[in-house]
Amino acid sequence: MKRLHVHVGVVDLDQSIKFYASLFAAEPTVRKTDYAKWMLDDPRVNFAISTRQNGGGVRHLGIQVETPDELAEVYERLQTADAPVFEEGATTCCYAKSEKSWINDPQGVAWETFLTTGESTTYGGGGTDSAAPESHRATKPAECCIPAAETKAPEAPKASPCCGPRAMEQA
Repeated sequence: MKRLHVHVGVVDLDQSIKFYASLFAAEPTVRKTDYAKWMLDDPRVNFAISTRQNGGGVRHLGIQVETPDELAEVYERLQTADAPVFEEGATTCCYAKSEKSWINDPQGVAWETFLTTGESTTYGGGGTDSAAPESHRATKPAECCIPAAETKAPEAPKASPCCGPRAMEQA
């Protein structure tokens, strides 16, 4: 069964945890010094917040699946969406190991599709990814979970350390 995923950047994690714990009538299922996550069944959503983003607000949306077959089904849909797909593959992000792909909607909103395969003791990669072209590397630790922007249309964003394409720039 699929689950909606929402990731929101926050300025004050403790204040935000208090707010969302009240809103959801539940404590986070994961809590770190820079991140919290609720796995809710009503509504069925994976809701995450982190201070690793610049400022507050919605950072990306997603569809979390529970099986490799569901992931294949969603990946097939991405291929028909008339937009470049960034197939990140196996990665570590947000204290979890996942298999994922990314796509931006027509407004530039990043959508992640993923299957969580395990837990991690780290948020994810950091620094730069020397295998990626310079224009596609994350350059600051706060950019973990945001692959660098693609500068040439219509190619998809290239790999960087972890978790979420930046808005695609027009060349």
